[in-house]
Amino acid sequence: MSTKFKTVITTAGAAKLAAATMPGGKKINLNVMAVGDGGGKLPDPEAGQTQLVNEVWRHTLNKISQDNRYSNYIVAELVIPPEVGGFWMRELGLYDDEGTLIAVANMAESYKPELAEGSGRAQTCRMVIIVSSVESVELSIDSTMVMATQDYVDDRLAEHEKSRRHPDATLKEKGFTQLSNATDSESETLAATPKAVKTAYDLANAKYTAQDATTTRKGIVQLSNATDSTSETLAATPKAVKVAYDLAKAKYTAQDATTARKGIIQLSNATDSTSETLAATSKAVKAAMDNANGRLAKNSNGGDIPDKKQFARTIGAVTSTNITFNNASGWYKIATV
Repeated sequence: MSTKFKTVITTAGAAKLAAATMPGGKKINLNVMAVGDGGGKLPDPEAGQTQLVNEVWRHTLNKISQDNRYSNYIVAELVIPPEVGGFWMRELGLYDDEGTLIAVANMAESYKPELAEGSGRAQTCRMVIIVSSVESVELSIDSTMVMATQDYVDDRLAEHEKSRRHPDATLKEKGFTQLSNATDSESETLAATPKAVKTAYDLANAKYTAQDATTTRKGIVQLSNATDSTSETLAATPKAVKVAYDLAKAKYTAQDATTARKGIIQLSNATDSTSETLAATSKAVKAAMDNANGRLAKNSNGGDIPDKKQFARTIGAVTSTNITFNNASGWYKIATV
């Protein structure tokens, strides 16, 4: 049984494909597909064709890609929207961006209704061409002209899921991020797992529980603004310290003492000073007392002299001389008053 439906590379298309494989050759950009009714009968595609037998509609390709199973197969897809129709489809033509018919095919005839006829559907037409080198064909389309069929959406989702074209999450933008069980990491690009959070939580729960501070140990303490407290378990705030400081600063400023007013004064050990701006120390007072205690009391009339005879001799109150009374000579003490 002979093949009824087939795709043929046109003579012009073969020449362009061959030129594209040469060093420095220009890639072919396939971008348009046309649909024809074959003039009322199923046509037989020929390499010499430059156009369809009877074109009824054309549009930008919805998709062009390399076949998943056969690397040298290129699949071109056209989607006819529901609102377009009212014609039979028996032939397809694939054009490049220069308007050259690259490949032509016939297809099982099918009527494409339009909505006004009471029935409408999106019709997908695919053409597969075999090339010696896929590198000779530009596999890209104008995405603004694409109609999102279910297959197209599924393919794009599958492609996206398998790709790594996902933005990473940052501190400012949402995105994908890698999970981490680390509890000692400083990373800002990883996300902690519940396991990591639980580990950190359990570690924190097992830590030392703070105790109150005292005058003999460190600990936590409550702050206080009081300036008249005698507490040994509260800590003064900077506000309390400032209040006390300002109060002290506003108090009476000490001045020098004089014989007429109270004040601050310098101490002195001197016992022979005539200063009226110095104060005698206990040492100076003792020295003066000892000196006074060593002197004779005026109102004792000599009664407090320890050795009165020696004192009398010292001051010349008693002398000895050799005199003769009644022819009796000898030494006699004479008191001089």
